[in-house]
Amino acid sequence: MVDVGAKPPLRRTAVASGDFVARPDTLDRLTAAHDAEPLPKGEALAVARIAGITAAKKTGDLIPLCHPLPLDHVRVDFDRTAEDRLTVTATASITAKTGIEMEALTAVSLACLTLYDMAKAVDKNLRIENIHLVEKRKEPAQ
Repeated sequence: MVDVGAKPPLRRTAVASGDFVARPDTLDRLTAAHDAEPLPKGEALAVARIAGITAAKKTGDLIPLCHPLPLDHVRVDFDRTAEDRLTVTATASITAKTGIEMEALTAVSLACLTLYDMAKAVDKNLRIENIHLVEKRKEPAQ
């Protein structure tokens, strides 16, 4: 691990996003749009949100050289950006000596993987695309 002991604590925020791509009728079922039949495993967005938050909290356990961080906040949001596309966005924040982008990226990744698991029984052509860091900020701690 990198030694961050001499660095000052800063308020750090990272935003990551990625796309979950599926047939439009699958996304209808996933988002419960148009009174669509629910998915066999249940409410996918709620489960994926919790999976993403949990993953962010466990990033230090999942990625060998990441510092384990006591997160201040994690949020996972879903936005249907196209007929066949759901964009997953995670925002994580902390006051610490090291960055939080890995936690935001991990949250998006696990939320997308959970959506995949929840929908794979009804759609064999699911894809996860474009997971990336959108933004990272740091400012003096208050």
